Amino acid sequence: MPESNRLILITGVSGFVGSAVARALGGRGYRLRGLVRSGSSPVNLVDFPGDLVEGDLRDAAAMDAAMQGVDTLFHVAADYRLWARDPEEIVRNNESGTRCVMEAALKAGVRRIVYTSSVATLKPSDSGAVDERAAAGPSEAIGAYKRSKVVAERLVERMVAEQGLPAVIVQPSTPIGPRDVKPTPTGRIIVEAARGKMPAYIDSGLNLAHVDDVAEGHVLAMEKGKVGERYILGGQDVMLGDMLGEIAAKVGRNPPRVRLPRGPLMPLAWINEGFTRLSGGSDPFLTMDSLRMARHRMFFSSAKAELELGYVARPWRQAIGDAVDWFRQRGTIQ
Repeated sequence: MPESNRLILITGVSGFVGSAVARALGGRGYRLRGLVRSGSSPVNLVDFPGDLVEGDLRDAAAMDAAMQGVDTLFHVAADYRLWARDPEEIVRNNESGTRCVMEAALKAGVRRIVYTSSVATLKPSDSGAVDERAAAGPSEAIGAYKRSKVVAERLVERMVAEQGLPAVIVQPSTPIGPRDVKPTPTGRIIVEAARGKMPAYIDSGLNLAHVDDVAEGHVLAMEKGKVGERYILGGQDVMLGDMLGEIAAKVGRNPPRVRLPRGPLMPLAWINEGFTRLSGGSDPFLTMDSLRMARHRMFFSSAKAELELGYVARPWRQAIGDAVDWFRQRGTIQ
């Protein structure tokens, strides 16, 4: 069977990264099947180049049905929240969903799997960029989301070692760019900064990657990645103040000048979370876990993916520009 005729299943195709992966694969002419949850936003599904099926990742019967005839699986879907009223819900969702999907793939005889993990599974270091060797244990992860990704990644690794799961693991850093519908936590920072609602910032840093480059990295992992190996799909290391300054320049605002210490913000974050729990409002922008994470500079190296996969990332300022342009087109920012 020609490579372009094999059926590829992608979970999370309505989401930010999943929809980008679908476009990258569709552009190469692959036959695609996309898995979506009931009630998913239709925005990124309008031009999906394949068939869509509905199902919950934790539903074994639905996963068995979705996996029929599938040669290659991209498991991109995840519960990507940095805060929840019940934090353990995030851990349960990502662990049980990953287990169910991978068991269905094994049962169906899927030949190749690309599993989307995250740099959240790595231990940060303030002495320089971290690579794939800095694997964290669940107790070393900050917050429920990071712990959930550690637990799920270790599950995949065990299944590779013990059950012959044919999975390659990719670890995106901080994807930004167009079609961030929800938006993601980082997309929310871009929106708030563009609206002028972030007049100050914390001394922290992160690794920014264009979502379309991350998607290309997924395809390269399918084509060239080694089973059981982990590959960071990142971009450039950027200080938060520089990121906010670039956003301000894109929208014609003055950049934030005030750099705040984390300590005095902790009580405010605690109050913010408590108010959200009581009021039933949307997720708080400032959380205890986000401040704990901000203590470290989240800098990462994609050298392994560059060497072994041929991965390339465009400049981070271009990614910021594409994100801002898309939010403008959507009317999210002016």
